[in-house]
Amino acid sequence: MDDQGYLRVIDRIKDVINRGGYKIFASEVENVLLDHPSVVEAAVVAKPCPVLGERVHAFVVLRHSVDDGELTSYCAKVLSDYKVPEAFHFLEATLPRNANGKVLKRELRERLTA
Repeated sequence: MDDQGYLRVIDRIKDVINRGGYKIFASEVENVLLDHPSVVEAAVVAKPCPVLGERVHAFVVLRHSVDDGELTSYCAKVLSDYKVPEAFHFLEATLPRNANGKVLKRELRERLTA
């Protein structure tokens, strides 16, 4: 709800990560990652955590080789510290998508728990 009383839907509720009571919109983190010149595709999902409930985990397809430390510091310049992905999973191919081109985050979550 903005200051003028308009309600804006930002993300799907299952794409909202609850990290220790803080709400993190996956799309916000994905947009920051996509601004990095080496990132072609990015998808952010919640990784279950016994202490905080969920942690931020990013799946990334790269154009050029880059390490997770560089991506972490890049995100830390723009995002609050609790929104910065704690882990990255680099994919060789594109992100899994359905016939409409939507990223299958359910499949990415299953990869984390497998």
